[in-house]
Amino acid sequence: MKTIGLLGGMSWESTAAYYQIINTEIKKRLGGLHSAKVIVYSVDFGEIEPLQRAGNWPATARTLSQAAESLQAGGADCLVICTNTMHKVAGEIAQHIDIPLLHIADATAAEIHASGHACVGLLGTRFTMADAFYRGRLTDRFGIDVVVPDKADQDVVHDVIYEELCRGDIRESSRKAYLQVIGRLAEQGAGAVILGCTEISLLVQQAHTVTPLFDTTRIHALEAVNFSLS
Repeated sequence: MKTIGLLGGMSWESTAAYYQIINTEIKKRLGGLHSAKVIVYSVDFGEIEPLQRAGNWPATARTLSQAAESLQAGGADCLVICTNTMHKVAGEIAQHIDIPLLHIADATAAEIHASGHACVGLLGTRFTMADAFYRGRLTDRFGIDVVVPDKADQDVVHDVIYEELCRGDIRESSRKAYLQVIGRLAEQGAGAVILGCTEISLLVQQAHTVTPLFDTTRIHALEAVNFSLS
């Protein structure tokens, strides 16, 4: 079994979900008392978020690259960045390590292709929805059409993530708002919707909607398990 390096803390709630999913799957596949070999580096999100808000992505890249180097030095065989948004600087981080970086968008694209969907909606932070680093990768590398909410809906989705979900605050009113956004994405032609922020699955699950959902937290965590047991 290879050792998984988790770069988390953005937020810690979703990082905990990664740890749980990975260990549950390892036990399912190997049985007995088996659990995953995991190293976790959890950053202080209170230091990262202001840099995101200010658009100081080089500073976030430096901080996360140092964390990635620590994970590699500690014996990690791969790197899993436990957040969609910070894959904006995944390329810079990868330059500082020699171990594979398991990209969350690549793992998600594989699931989308396997399901047969050609057009999907994308929910996430404003950075993930508005910038090209994520949806552009899905389109350019994998030929997947991506639709995003309009600005007003983007504001709702983004604010719920930072003001509620990252603080462990789960509200029924916000779930209803998200489901309305998902419905509007379906009206735009999305055959399925990517939960492109690792906190969103804390609020919305498949049982809440008939629109197929791609839970990037679970997809990414299972990709780490596949690597670990390969």
